[in-house]
Order: sequence, then C-alpha cells, then structure tokens
Amino acid sequence: MCPQTAAPTASRAPRDQNVYRFLTRRAHGFYARDAGVSHRKNLGLLRKIICQESTKFKNVWTTHSASPIAYERGRIYLDNYQCCISSIAQEPRILYQKPKCSKSEKIEDALLLECPLGEMVPSPSDYKSSLIVLTVRNWLLRLSADSGEVLEKIYLADSYCKFRYLSWDTPQEVMVVKSAQNKLPAAARQAGIQESVLFYLAVFQVLPLSFIGMLEINKKIFGNSVTDVAVSNGILIVMYSMGLVRLYNFQTILEQFMEQPFDLGHEFNWNGQAGVVGKYPFGLPRNIKITDTPPLLFETSSLENAFQIGGYPWHYIITPNKRKHKGIFHICSLKDNALAKNGIQEMKCCSLEPDWIYFHPDMSGRIIHVGPNLIKVLKLKEVKNNTEQVEVAEDFTIVANRENCVNNTVTVTASGRVVKKRFNLLDDDPEQETFKIVDYEDELDFLSTVAVTQIGADGRAHLDIHCNEHGILLKSIPLLESWDVTYSHEVYFDKDLVLHIEQKPNRRFSCYVYQMVCDTAKDDECSSHEKNERLFCKKGGRIFEYT
Repeated sequence: MCPQTAAPTASRAPRDQNVYRFLTRRAHGFYARDAGVSHRKNLGLLRKIICQESTKFKNVWTTHSASPIAYERGRIYLDNYQCCISSIAQEPRILYQKPKCSKSEKIEDALLLECPLGEMVPSPSDYKSSLIVLTVRNWLLRLSADSGEVLEKIYLADSYCKFRYLSWDTPQEVMVVKSAQNKLPAAARQAGIQESVLFYLAVFQVLPLSFIGMLEINKKIFGNSVTDVAVSNGILIVMYSMGLVRLYNFQTILEQFMEQPFDLGHEFNWNGQAGVVGKYPFGLPRNIKITDTPPLLFETSSLENAFQIGGYPWHYIITPNKRKHKGIFHICSLKDNALAKNGIQEMKCCSLEPDWIYFHPDMSGRIIHVGPNLIKVLKLKEVKNNTEQVEVAEDFTIVANRENCVNNTVTVTASGRVVKKRFNLLDDDPEQETFKIVDYEDELDFLSTVAVTQIGADGRAHLDIHCNEHGILLKSIPLLESWDVTYSHEVYFDKDLVLHIEQKPNRRFSCYVYQMVCDTAKDDECSSHEKNERLFCKKGGRIFEYT
C-alpha cells in the first residue's frame, strides 16, 4: 500500500512546481497562447522578410488631390477627411466617400483613437478605431474610421473662442483641445478695449469620451508676453516671446482650481447659465478658473522656445537664447541644470536648413542629432569614477553616401587653364546626398532615413532601413517618383507599406503608395527609375494611376 500511495505523491510534486512556474510566468506576461506573443512573433517574421534581399517595395498606385492628404494607420484621408482609402490592398479600396462639406463644416484637426488593450469599453463600436475631428464651428465629432459614421457629437463653445488644435496629454487616454490665440479686432484695440484671455483649453478623457474641464490661460495670471501653451504628459507648458519656457503640474491645477465637475449630456444650471453639457448652444462650462499663479515646476530660456525633456536620468535639451547660438544644443540635467559632460552638441555645418535634435522615440533615453550628411545617435551614461555626473557619448552614426561628390576649389580646364571657385558648396546642396527625414518604426524596431540627391530638375530619393540598436543598413528602398527639394514632403514607413505625400505649388498634392512584394521576378520593375507603363482607373469620382 505504501508504494502505491507514495508514487502519486511523488509524481504530483513536479507537476505542482510546473504549474507554479507557469502561473508565475503568466503573471509576468509570459504566456505562449497570449495574443501579444503571437503578434510579436509575426512582427519578428515580418522584420526578417523585409530584410531579405529578394523583398522589394513596389509603387502599386498613385493619386492626386487639390486638398491636403493625411495618413493614419493604413488609411489615407482626402478632401478634408470626407474620403477615406485603405492603403492595405494592392488596389485602392475606398472605405467611404462623403458628400463635399460646406465651409462651416470644415475639419480643422484630427486624431486617431484606438481602443486600449485589456480594458472594457462601454460600447461595441469603441473596440474599433475611430477618428476625433474638430470642425471650424467648434464641434468635436467622433467618427468611425472605417465608415465615417458620426458616433458622438459635442459642441464646445460659441463664438467667444475658436478651437483649432487637437493633441494628446497622455496618448490614447487624455486629449486636449486648444483654441487659436484670442485677439481683439483692430477697432476694439484702437478703442482701448483690453482682452485678458489668451487661450482656452478643453480637456477630455477618451473611451468613453468624458469631459474633465475647460480653463482659460489669462495674461493676468501668466503674464502679457505668452505666445503659446501646450499640455503634455501631465505638464502645462507656457511659452513666452522672449524665449522663456515655464512648466506647471497640470494635475495640481485641476485639483486646485476646478470649481465643479460636469458630465457630458447632463443638464446644468451654473453661474447664471442653464443647458446641457456639450450640446448646442451652451457647449461646455469653463469650470476651471485659475485665480492665482500655480506652483512653478521648472523654467528655462531657449531660442525660439525650443525645449525637450527625456533621457535617463531626466535631461533636457535647449539652444542658448541668442541668435548666434542657433544650431548649438545644450544637454542639461533636469535635477540641477548641470550641463552634461560633452553636453554641447554642434554639427559645425554650413547649410540653408538647420540641423535638428530630439530624444529617441523608442524610450531608450538616447538622442538623435540630424545634420545634412550625418546622423548621430547619442546616449547618456555615467562618468567613470563619478556616478553623480552624466556624459553624452556617441552610440553610432549614419553617414550620407557622398563618395562621388567632388568639391574641388581649383580645377584645370582641357586647355590647361586653372580656374578657382569663388565659393564652396553648402553642406545641404541639392547635388549632394542629404538627409531630409529620420523616423522610427516602433513595431519593427527600425530606424528609417530618407536621403535625397537633386541634379538639375531631377531629384532622386531613397528610404533606408537601419538596425535601431546599432545603425547597420539593412535595406534601401528607391522612391521612383522625382523629388523636388523645394516642395514639402512626408514619408511614412508603416510595416509593409511606404507612403510618400508631396505638396506641389498651387495646392496640388500627390500620394505615392509602395507595398512589399517578395517575387524575385519583379526585382527590376520595382527598383528601376525608368518610366513604366501607367494605367488609369476611376473610382468614386477619383482617378488612380497604376504601374
């Protein structure tokens, strides 16, 4: 009997340990059947496929528009968001086409809203992507991203202010609607009438869309020289004309100065006003009244108010507030304002377009500094034998291909005459390969760059994909259309898609869609700059070009 009873006990012990290990791993996010694990594996496979030599990107179709073109997560928006086209299919598929809107219904700004993972939402429609849009008449609408159907409608305010901008305080959680700067008409100013309110901010929680509060940025509280405001990551950022930047805790402002909370759709009778919150004609109550200067978190002075926070430990980047220092960046500790070792970064380039610097969006704490022919990825690290000090060190660099560029100041003609040039080429001269765009593909962990060379009227661009960790070049994708450096350009690299939006003079916009193909027989067709046969078709009253 004893062996028979002992055997099951012995066999159960390892099983119990395995179950414990499994539950512990699952609590930490290690679960083989979890959707996130499958998604990560699929992205890993896609990353490997993109890096294969046989994988190319083909220009599958092109369209043109007389109004701006926007792109969000596989959807291309035209005609002021009245037309939405899927960029996923090899042929353009119109998701919805709405009638042309009047000027009073024009959309001023838009944000894509996506359902947060692992959270319950009140309505089944909330699980699908939607578009938050702001109209010229102060209406805030939530539209279905796939059908354009109006899901929610909120009236913000009457004519006392004009709301123009949408932004995230916390991405996909807290949204801020900002007004244009409040200015009196010239006749009112000449009559001596004073306007103390500079901006209005309305703050919302999203999914479900709920009203947090509306507040004024008043010159009596913040000063006369305020030029702009923003809310980001729980911080109210106030910018001044003399280059001063001040930071305040926005959560503290809400807690200290909110007079009364209000819910959308509920009736209210407050401060002599009666109506329904978020309904026409009453809109939203200004329920946050800042009556005294909030506690100051931080202030600094920077040229053109350029100011960024990031890194680990926390640092900030500024340009000293003098015109002669343009192009010089100081990286300082947020804790004590101490300049980091090697914290003065300067490209020492001579170019028409300035270099730019920013914290890497991959949350690694690194810094990207982009010049005409050089990209530096920098990192913050402790100084040896001094844990209190941080130094800026080079992680890796990406250099433009200028092997064929010859910039001799002295040349000899065929007859033997010596000719001296009176000037040197600029570092961003169009005839030399120059970096125009640097971006980060977060799902595939790629760093992408767009470099351009223009000789005469013919400009050529290519999108290069680099390893985000070490900067190694993994793939180069030629963009077949001519690139004019005097036009405005946007390039999106989104997993298996490359999208190029170009703005030409006289408000002419073009959108070029490239998709990944793995057929080796099409290599020459995908990468050749020679003119291929173009086919045209008409869908929804719009003309599309195919290769």
